[in-house]
Amino acid sequence: MSSGDISPTVPHRESYSLNSRCHLHLATTSAIPASLGRHMQPTEEPPTLYHSLHQENNSVLSVAADENHIYSGSQGDGISVWCKRTFRLKTTLRGHTGSVLALEYAPEQRWLFSASGTVLISAIQVWSTETLNPLFLLNPHLDTDSGDIFSLVWLSKTSTLYFGCQNTSIQCGTSTPRRVHKFFDSYPQYERRTPDLNARNPSLNTAMTPPSTPPQPQTGAGPDNCLVPPENTIWSAHYGYVYSLAVVPSSREGIDDVTRHSPECAQLVSGSGDATVKVWSLATPTPTLQHTFECGYGAILAVVVRGDTVFAGCQDGYVKVLDLETKTVVRSLIIAENVDILSLSMLHSDLYACSANGEIQRWSASFDLTGSWSAHSGIVLSSIVTRLQVPRSDEPAVGETGDASKEHERFVLVTGGNDDQIKIWEVNPPKPAPHMTDSSEMNTDDADLSSDTMVYALSKFVSIPSISSNSQNKEDCRQAAIWLRKCLGQLGAQSFLLSTGEDTSPLVLATFHGKQSEHRKPRILFYGHYDVISARGPAWSSDPFTLSARNGYLYGRGVTDNKGPIMAVACAAADLLRRRALDVDVVMLLEGEEESGSGGFMETVKKKKDMIGHVDAILVSNSTWIAEDTPCITYGLRGVIHCKVQISSSGPDLHSGVDGGAVVEPMMDMVKLLGTLIDGQNRVTLSGFYDAVRPLTDEERQLYKVLSGVIQTPASTLSAKWREPSLTIHDVRTTVATNSTVIPASVTARVSIRIVPDQDLETISKDLQDHLKQTFATMQSPNSIEVSISHTADWWLGNLDDLWFAALEDAVRAEWGVEPLRIREGGSIPSVPYLEKEFACHALHLPLGQSTDQAHLPNERISLTNLRRGKSVLERFFANVAGGVQL
Repeated sequence: MSSGDISPTVPHRESYSLNSRCHLHLATTSAIPASLGRHMQPTEEPPTLYHSLHQENNSVLSVAADENHIYSGSQGDGISVWCKRTFRLKTTLRGHTGSVLALEYAPEQRWLFSASGTVLISAIQVWSTETLNPLFLLNPHLDTDSGDIFSLVWLSKTSTLYFGCQNTSIQCGTSTPRRVHKFFDSYPQYERRTPDLNARNPSLNTAMTPPSTPPQPQTGAGPDNCLVPPENTIWSAHYGYVYSLAVVPSSREGIDDVTRHSPECAQLVSGSGDATVKVWSLATPTPTLQHTFECGYGAILAVVVRGDTVFAGCQDGYVKVLDLETKTVVRSLIIAENVDILSLSMLHSDLYACSANGEIQRWSASFDLTGSWSAHSGIVLSSIVTRLQVPRSDEPAVGETGDASKEHERFVLVTGGNDDQIKIWEVNPPKPAPHMTDSSEMNTDDADLSSDTMVYALSKFVSIPSISSNSQNKEDCRQAAIWLRKCLGQLGAQSFLLSTGEDTSPLVLATFHGKQSEHRKPRILFYGHYDVISARGPAWSSDPFTLSARNGYLYGRGVTDNKGPIMAVACAAADLLRRRALDVDVVMLLEGEEESGSGGFMETVKKKKDMIGHVDAILVSNSTWIAEDTPCITYGLRGVIHCKVQISSSGPDLHSGVDGGAVVEPMMDMVKLLGTLIDGQNRVTLSGFYDAVRPLTDEERQLYKVLSGVIQTPASTLSAKWREPSLTIHDVRTTVATNSTVIPASVTARVSIRIVPDQDLETISKDLQDHLKQTFATMQSPNSIEVSISHTADWWLGNLDDLWFAALEDAVRAEWGVEPLRIREGGSIPSVPYLEKEFACHALHLPLGQSTDQAHLPNERISLTNLRRGKSVLERFFANVAGGVQL
């Protein structure tokens, strides 16, 4: 295909081998926007240049490696073979008539694939890496029309080679042996020989099967031919050249084995000049399209995969981070604006991005820029990560005699450029995050808890700083969701990630399926959240993201709110499942934005309601007891309305000594306006505000009397905090820093109202806005006002008389041997009343923490006893429900 790509602005890959000054506009990377990573100045030293190889007068367009060799494809028609031990040129493989654009190594077969760009017939040469002899040619379907072959990738699982072509097709060939065909695998009739595969009919051989005796290079006839049949071709796979391919799971050297969501289903990822990344299922012989990512930043020139995450290098200097499971764009990293990203490599969780300006950048799993260096004097065209045998410090240098057994293995990054250089850089794998390691890193001062599955899992869970309110931790939140989905899957649940949007963390949906029976099983939906609040400050006695065990308590951010309860529910269901005693379905719905307003939660639940399935009851564990020793069950929550009020003048900030007394100050207006919300008896002044509030019953009065004796708090205080509405002014801010002489031009206040049964959320929200606007209008101020509702959550009141509550109360009583206290909470959990309405069933709230657990504060903790006995309560509850609730 000579007339070019459907995206004509994408430069031909071969042009990168020419002088960069003539062909590319290179931008600098000195000022990368701070929004795209935490540390814009590299935090680590660049890697050491271990060795350089010179490919004379030939740009290095492609590189590959096996145990003994490094292979480099040239702008000419040769493949240089370099010895890994001596770094000397061993030989040059000749078999192409054009530039060698792609190389790929198949370790199981010990084959090297090479693809070229040529004005004649395109072909893929297959070489033996043991003999360095050509084995055979793989010709693409319609070889004269396929054009240049830009990309190769080998899928070890099925022994299949996929390649991307200039004519926008993706084709594949397999090394799987096939049976001899009596017609197609016949010799000429005059030879009178039995049909066999060695007949090598070039127009019909579909399998890549080498001859029994490999032909010698450059002697006699060339290697035998195989032809890709039309059924192995995806026509018009893209609307542009297919520049890059990767397979999932990846078997590339240096990419650690990250567990995937669907390991049984391989996938092909392709990047093209049409600025899209496509994901193809390989569950069938012909790949089928699953999803298309619109990247929007020019051609996709490089892709690399780790687990379910795809990194796509774009023509305009961006790397798009894509999540295969949720089908979302996780992040856009600016490597170098308007500078093509031509190659990507990974070493475990570190990404190495190679640019057309000769620079390489290293990015961590949290998308921090940790290294940046000028690697080549021209364009970096290719890269791989491979292992290298390096002498120990007390052994002879490479190339000298010595004991090879005393060598040690390490990783190197091999890069090739249009400066005719191959650079070999010493690189080290990043230290794995605690939740990715196989052994617990808990600080256990008074007990060995590593054998406790629940505590061990919690230690991994806590190690992930999933702080949803901090944009710097967005990737940590996603990693927490990925880890949680894997963990629940290992415990026996069927688990998924559900996207809530590109700017919010995914939901984790996991279902523990109970035993099959002829009757419908109860289905209990547990709602929780895996995000936490910030853990800043010096008041922590230990690292907040390392689980520490001291004096019977587990310390760490999130242990009580809400990671500990999540693990208790999961392990309770898993233990019952293991004992074949789970007679209910336990559905876990876990969000990652609860501490930040639950963005996208309600919309996603509504959208995925069929996938969640029918629900008979909702269970929550997201609060604490009112004391230390007596277990509680929460049966009520207040609702909340958050309101923002802004009063502004039309002019700038002023000086009080110059203009004080001559202007109407926004701060004065704000103070007077906020003062109208509360009367002299500290009651809210909104019209009809208290009309719907339920009166205190004799039963409640007696309950508060009992509770006040337990915690030594007046019953009136408990009533005021739990079942009466309130109004709070949280802060008043100005446009300037605190200064005793400035009249601020704009003042903003945040106000909240806590509502109770049976107040109407929408009515009070409207009444609050109307009151503020109408009262301000009567002040006849020249200033302007803006009032907005930023967040709302309805009140919730449980049903103390239904069988679900009785089953939970019985479980607590049986485990602890005491009557549980029935309590309410003054705070709000927006998702609880929403889920009740959405699934038309009652909710239950079982707190596991104690009153001194410091949720949201330094040294957050949970009692080890509470965690373990809470798990036992949950097991009893599930059993009670299965045996006593009639559906």
